[in-house]
This record gives sequence, C-alpha cells and structure tokens, in this order.
Amino acid sequence: MTHADAAPFRLIAVLVVATAIGPFAMQIYLPALPAIQAGFGVSAGTGQLAFSLSAFSIAISTLFYGPISDRVGRRPALIGGLIVFLAGSAMCAIAPTITILIVGRIVQAAGGSAGLVLTRAIVRDRFGLERSASLLAYITLAMVAAPMLAPALGGLLADVAGWRAIFGLGLVLGVPVLGAVWLGLPETRDGAGPPRGRGPLHGFLPLLRSPAFLGYALNGAWSIALFFAFLASAPFVMTTVMGRPATEYGLMFIMITGAYMAGNFIAGRYSPRVGSDRMILIGSGGALLGALTAFALMGAGFWTPWALFLPTSFAGFAQGLAMPNAQAAFVSVDPQAAGTASGLGGFLQMGLAAVVAQIVGSIQDGTPYPMVIGMSLCAAAALISAWVAIRHRPRR
Repeated sequence: MTHADAAPFRLIAVLVVATAIGPFAMQIYLPALPAIQAGFGVSAGTGQLAFSLSAFSIAISTLFYGPISDRVGRRPALIGGLIVFLAGSAMCAIAPTITILIVGRIVQAAGGSAGLVLTRAIVRDRFGLERSASLLAYITLAMVAAPMLAPALGGLLADVAGWRAIFGLGLVLGVPVLGAVWLGLPETRDGAGPPRGRGPLHGFLPLLRSPAFLGYALNGAWSIALFFAFLASAPFVMTTVMGRPATEYGLMFIMITGAYMAGNFIAGRYSPRVGSDRMILIGSGGALLGALTAFALMGAGFWTPWALFLPTSFAGFAQGLAMPNAQAAFVSVDPQAAGTASGLGGFLQMGLAAVVAQIVGSIQDGTPYPMVIGMSLCAAAALISAWVAIRHRPRR
C-alpha cells in the first residue's frame, strides 16, 4: 500500500469507529429493555422512553453538529460529541432511577450522533456524489459489524451480569474511539464556511425549500423509521409474545444486520455503474416487499422468530442498497453546505424514527400487529419519497 492509499484508509478506519459507537450504544441495550422495566418497576411505555427519547436526542443534536462543523471544522465538532457520549455512558451505568437512566441515554445519544452526521460531511468534503455513495456504503458495511454483534452481546450481558454492565461496556469502548479521532482524524473542511453574521441554522431554509433534498432525506427517514418500528417492538414480541430469551433475540438480530451489510457491499460495488437514483428505487421497493411479507406471515398466524426475522432481513438487505445512495444524494444538493444538509437530514431521519418508535412501542397489545403494520406503512412512505426526490433531482 502506497502512502497515498494509506491516508484514505486511515481516514475511513477512523470514521468507521467514530460512526459505529453511536449505533452500537443504541442497540446493545435493547435486549435488556424488559429487564430494565422490571428492575425499576415501570410500565412498558415508561421504559420505552429510554429508547424513543434518545432517538429524539439524536434528532435534535444533528441539527447543530452539521452547521457548527461548517463553521468551526469537522474535527473539533466530532471530538466534542465523543466527550458528551462518555459523560452520558457514565450516567447510565450508575443511574439509581429510571429518570436518571433516561437522561443519561439522552446525553449518550446526543454525543454518539456526532459521528453519524459528520461522516457524511467528511466524505463529501473529499469526494463527489457517486464516489461518496460508494464510500459511504463501504463505511457502513464495516461500521455495522459492531452493531451487528451488539444485541447478541447485550442480551448475553443482561442475562449474565445485569443490564448495568451494558452501559459500563459503552464507557470502556468510548475512550479508545475518542483517542483514535484525536490522533487520526485530520480536518477536511476547506474553510469556506457560511457567511459571517448568519446563525448556524440559517442554511436550513434553502434546503427545506428543495423538493429534491426533502425527498432524498425523507426516503432515508422513513427507511430508518421502518427499522425503529421493528426495534421498538421486537424485543417485547420475542421475549413476551413468543417466550424466547433475550440472548436468542440478539442472535437472530445478526441476520438483519448481516443482510444490511450485504446490501451495503453491493451498493458500494455497483452504485457508480447502476446510478444512485436507480439503487434508491430498487432498495425502497425491496424494503416494502419485505415489510409486507412480514405483515402477511404474522396475519396468517405464523408467530415464530423465523417468520419475523427472515422477511425483515430481506428488508434490511434492500435498505442497504438504498440508504448510502440517499445519504450521498441529500448532502450533495448543495455541496457548500454539506454539513448543514447532513445535520438537517439527520434530524428528519431520527426525529421521524423517534416518533414512530414511541407510537409503536407504546401500543403493544400482545401481538406483533402494531410492529408489522408500522413497518409496512414506513416502507410505503419511503418509496413515495424516493419518487418525489428523483422527479425533482438537480442536474449533476
């Protein structure tokens, strides 16, 4: 490997770990939600707040990371976010009440979201649209290896050592990630930030007036909402409705993330040839097919883990085709405001996902129906959003 090849490889490696820490922390504790609810003696709706409010926290914080990074740089914004992540992890590990735990999750999620926002902007700083889509796919492919194992590890820790060990592990892993960013991430912003005298959120207005930006961003938002509808209910359905242990949920979850990784690999390899818009349509249509298949199987009475996880894995594979292309598309609508676009797109994605997660998680009725209905509606909305975006796409 030449020096020129090594530098981008080091950059991508740092981006992978910085981006992975947030999703890892989000998913590792999900198998323990029933145990957390029982440990604090709270209802399912109250326990669900540790998940849904953390998603709202990600949504709100993404509004600020992008614009701030456009002004002060990607590197300091990411370092600050990781410090916040460590503080939230410590709060969760020692939380004496459900309220403190929820606040800790809000802080932890706000810090962990920095990598999710800034990776898109950093890649867009260096590469064009099609190359960005390919690199984001490969980054996501590597990045989801950790979250893929997170539910299995979280279920095991919850069963063996208790749920507090889960948050302790997040704190231990966050320190070397901060070190990797501190030592290995150069500044990529070229210095052409927003005009002086304007607030950091000023750049949102032109983007909100762009049908192409909104279509691409909402395509990703509804796709993530589909996934969150599953995350909000699947642990309850597996452990309570189907009577399976938390460890089994974590192991079955590997199928979904493995399928998503396969979709990312194909997107990374073929997006420059097939085209971003076509990959978004193919992926969005496939996700709808997978969600409707899960709905049909549950409606027919097949309440088994395989009937739930196999079609959801197919939907995950299809999302792996669409998501990196949609993300590269909405940050490319205005390349001079890539950080702002990334932040606003992240807000729309996580805000919508948080609403869906809280609704679906709070209406659990002892059946898988709220989950699969929510997944199907989100998949349909994602496909419609893709169609709107492609109709209004800018000339490139």
